[in-house]
Amino acid sequence: MTESKPRIHIGTQGWNYDAWVGPFYPVNTRPVDFLSVYSRAFGSVEVDSTFYGTPAPATFQSWYDRTPHDFVFALKLPQEITHEQRLRDSLGVGEVFYERARELRHKLGPILVQLSPDFDPSELPAVVDFVGSVPSDLRFTIEFRHRGWFTEGVIALLRDRNIGLTLSDGRWVPRKVMLSLARRPTADFAYIRWMGPNRDLVDYSRVQVDRRREVDAWIEAINEMPSTLTDVYGYVANTFSGHSPATARDIQYHLGQTPVDPATLGEQLSLF
Repeated sequence: MTESKPRIHIGTQGWNYDAWVGPFYPVNTRPVDFLSVYSRAFGSVEVDSTFYGTPAPATFQSWYDRTPHDFVFALKLPQEITHEQRLRDSLGVGEVFYERARELRHKLGPILVQLSPDFDPSELPAVVDFVGSVPSDLRFTIEFRHRGWFTEGVIALLRDRNIGLTLSDGRWVPRKVMLSLARRPTADFAYIRWMGPNRDLVDYSRVQVDRRREVDAWIEAINEMPSTLTDVYGYVANTFSGHSPATARDIQYHLGQTPVDPATLGEQLSLF
């Protein structure tokens, strides 16, 4: 019997970048069309804007309507919960957010719980309460940016609730730690964020840093992930190499997927 392999969703962190017009989006693409064009090149995206507040129901409906049937949105949990209330959601922000996120129906992927670097293990009671209260019909993945969280106890806690431990290639935790954790998923899916070591890159129109060595290490880790996973989600930030669509295509290629040439996207604009 052949082992099944997880579905791999590769995309970028956000889509609304004017600097991508030309190198990725066809020249003269209007911002209102960015998502539609993006979704012809990639099957998934991590939405950054939800971090700053819960969008109106019409926004979720618009995202749904402008993307193909099999497109997947990963959403950041609002910072009002993660940073301001430090996971203690006494204001009911989460209930509203979850209700609206469900408007994406089958296009809703994991909800990313991005915590701040100063959210340290002294906050464990808040994490325990949070993972014990999130809706079971939604997928969650937690990004810890403090090294003290990567313990057997925390891994067991997340695994018990089928909540992902976000694998981030950034400046907070050594890559070797993340690569080792990639082989020990805490949920039936894995979630990877390629962030880069700093925020020095401000020109998002071209690749400026060679990340082949890092990408090769992650490709190996993804290929060695357990066959019990149903999905692997991976999103590239512009700050990783300078121009995330190019790096995302490179990752797709090395995973055996067929990247979409940006030069062909202009031919499809007439379909709108």
